[in-house]
Amino acid sequence: MQRWLRMGLLAVLAYWTIRVTGDAGRGCFLDLVNLAFHEAGHVAFIPFGRFMTILGGSLGQLIMPLIVMGVFLWKQHDGFGGAAALWWTGQSLMDLAPYIDDARALVLPLVGGGTGADRPGMHDWEHILLHLGMIQHDHRIAWVADSLWSLIVLTALAWGGYLLYRQYRNLP
Repeated sequence: MQRWLRMGLLAVLAYWTIRVTGDAGRGCFLDLVNLAFHEAGHVAFIPFGRFMTILGGSLGQLIMPLIVMGVFLWKQHDGFGGAAALWWTGQSLMDLAPYIDDARALVLPLVGGGTGADRPGMHDWEHILLHLGMIQHDHRIAWVADSLWSLIVLTALAWGGYLLYRQYRNLP
């Protein structure tokens, strides 16, 4: 039964990978989960100063799936669970790419309403890239994030598929 559930999960993850490829705006079932960890990341990084508080939102949404992956791998000894959590990490990075890309345009809607243009100083990636003197590289950095998400989710799908294949070969 576990094998069938895992095959189903891998199929769902592959479906969502195909569905959102090239159109991050279509959304994913994890978007609200990522948003919760993004906002919690801001709070968690408050002790480290204003810059880290702002960066903490993006870090929070990337760190949480990595923590889940670590729990699956080291506590549960579950490589398939680790592969699924790695997929979540890639999907979370995909969520960040349009936000990074918007650092100069400031047209994406923000939590609480309005856009970065309507609410000066409220766009995380505008602040981050201005602080680092890299605002002119927002599109390039977003492209890297977008490319990395593709690599991460494809690696996760291949890893999960390989583990299922090995499990299938070891059946009597």
